[in-house]
Amino acid sequence: MIAPVVSLKGRDFIDLADLDRRQLRQLLDLAHEIKAGKWSKRPLQGRHIAMLFQKPSHRTRVSFEVGIARLGGSTTTLTENDVQLGVRETISDAAKVLDRYVDGVVARLRSHDDLVALARASEKPVINGLTDRSHPCQVLADLLTLEEVAGSLAGQRVVYIGDGNNMATSLIEASALTDITLTVVSPAGYEPPSAVIERARSIDSGTHTVTLTNEITNLDNATAIYTDVWTSMGQERDQESRRRAFMHYQVNQAVMDRAPGAIFMHCLPAHRGEEVTDEVIDGSRSVVFQQAENRLYAQMALMAQLFS
Repeated sequence: MIAPVVSLKGRDFIDLADLDRRQLRQLLDLAHEIKAGKWSKRPLQGRHIAMLFQKPSHRTRVSFEVGIARLGGSTTTLTENDVQLGVRETISDAAKVLDRYVDGVVARLRSHDDLVALARASEKPVINGLTDRSHPCQVLADLLTLEEVAGSLAGQRVVYIGDGNNMATSLIEASALTDITLTVVSPAGYEPPSAVIERARSIDSGTHTVTLTNEITNLDNATAIYTDVWTSMGQERDQESRRRAFMHYQVNQAVMDRAPGAIFMHCLPAHRGEEVTDEVIDGSRSVVFQQAENRLYAQMALMAQLFS
């Protein structure tokens, strides 16, 4: 007997690994329906969502605000100066106050530990809009994009070239929940944390394949070449040392020529001329703006599941 899908209603969404395979499949199916115009319910009708941002935001803020409005809800956007978590008041106090005003929180915070603390103190659903550890909503959109472009996720091979950062973390968790084969290529000293690999293995059903390497090799059968910025927000002091460490990990046309069947992916914003060249990001195989668009539909599906 097939076990029923456990409802996501009222739950937090902190990491992609919070889902099981069937819940992820359910979210992606709903996202496809929403994008195709086959689903038009308004589960957020009469509900209000707080948007808490410690970092500047373009895609995350706009896609969530538009998605919440299309689902019938409304938003209040709060910057770091409005709610000084852990400074002006404790994270727990801030969460308990928000609980009494809003029906949920989308938080884009510097510290993943702070997001976890916020979620633990809140009785309402908390959604991770990005932390230093993970970027799960982006990867939901990425999986949606891979299915649109290349069909079933089973057997696809994604090669991520760059920092073992929050994007690498969420891609690793995605690979454990799907049949995607993932290769993470990073300079020595910039690999994903071992704890991320261990967690992915703990949720794997036995087909999980992640390869960590310092060399850009074996690209000919890649479905997608993925990269991210070399220096994320908050790492500006290390910009020069990072540029030196990553200078041989640029995704340029020579790299793409070694992966003739691959699309190019990037979570944006891109530092053109660093991790990727104009020729690649503006080329015919680039799907970066399709990924950005799919943030809207993936997040609408997520919120529909959390609030319906």
